[in-house]
Amino acid sequence: MRSTNYTLTAAKLNAARGQEKPYKLTDGGGLFVRVSSAGTRTWCYGYTAPTGKRGEVTFGQFPEVGIKAARELHFAARQQLAAGVDPAAAKKAEREEKKRAAATDEGLFMAFSEKWLNEQLGDAAPAYQRKQRSLLERFVWPSIGRKALIDVRPHDVLEIMQTLSKIPVTAEKVRALIKQIFDHAILTLRVETGANPAAALRGAIKVPPSKHHRHLNETELGAFWRAVAGQVDGAAHPSTIAAARIIALTLCRKLEALRAEWTEFDLDKAVWTIPAERTKMRKPHRVFLSRQAVAVLDAQYALTGAGRWVFTTSSKLAVPTSPATMTFFFKRLEGVPSDFTPHGLRGTGATILLERKHRRDVVDLLLAHTEGGVSAAYFHHELEDERREALQFYADLIDTVAASEKVSVLKPRRPQAA
Repeated sequence: MRSTNYTLTAAKLNAARGQEKPYKLTDGGGLFVRVSSAGTRTWCYGYTAPTGKRGEVTFGQFPEVGIKAARELHFAARQQLAAGVDPAAAKKAEREEKKRAAATDEGLFMAFSEKWLNEQLGDAAPAYQRKQRSLLERFVWPSIGRKALIDVRPHDVLEIMQTLSKIPVTAEKVRALIKQIFDHAILTLRVETGANPAAALRGAIKVPPSKHHRHLNETELGAFWRAVAGQVDGAAHPSTIAAARIIALTLCRKLEALRAEWTEFDLDKAVWTIPAERTKMRKPHRVFLSRQAVAVLDAQYALTGAGRWVFTTSSKLAVPTSPATMTFFFKRLEGVPSDFTPHGLRGTGATILLERKHRRDVVDLLLAHTEGGVSAAYFHHELEDERREALQFYADLIDTVAASEKVSVLKPRRPQAA
């Protein structure tokens, strides 16, 4: 089989625009791209079938199907022709076979997405699994659950999104979820490359900018700390107060603190190890406790040490403090911004530590953020000494700003890293 001198480039395809009438961009060996009036670019292969008649088979749209993938499909079709097989007829037969599989539920969207949930999200946090299943159950399965994967079209996904236009964030989450499922369907050869009906619909529903959690400056942090102290003799339970302080002093997530168990702590070594199943990144996270955090936990042990949970408002120590209790506690703190939440303590600590010239990689480790790409492969150090120093610096700063209405100016710990 002769090699083909292909001519199309990514630059030429990206520059192609729709005209009054459809036109072709020739690549070579019968492979070309048909550009529709709307600007859609579809890979096509025109050939002479074994019967002597002209035939044509499509390979999907650019850029979903890239140049390399299209040429590989073109080569495979040429091999079929050399073997006396009509590529278009073979593609039709394959599609019919997939439809027959769909008729036995194997290729239905609902069955496939159910399998995807179990296999691909099996190690995800249970709360995340429930959220993804809920999106499918409420918005997706009623619409396309009984459709074959290969029969789901962009307009089907768009209709789902349009019903959610008044809640655009959810609409985009649904689109992204459908895209993930079809990406996996493509990887497992259930549908053709480039046949992801949700891929091209990003931006179909305008999503408002995300709102970041409110964080406090140093003056507000001092007011917050005094407000928490003011609850000691008030209506708040001691466990709720202690949990708020630990969230602030460790920069952990709210649920990581509220579900903490005494077996996770080594107070002699001032270390708290949060197990992987309770962290967002599904990796164990070690927190190097400041003297102030250890003091809070020592006092809390006298209150709840006989039970499993560190923070519990139950007289029998039977259940941990609920997230709703913590949220309500923040709402009633006098002098604290009404839109401030427990999660805002993470942003507060991170911002202040960065402003005080602590290194970003240290702060990222304190927050249990993970590196991506090459950095993730080589960055295994915990930087324990620097993390201990950073949290101790922060705890001391909290004491300082809480002791006075005016914030004392502390000198930066070290020069900003380059």
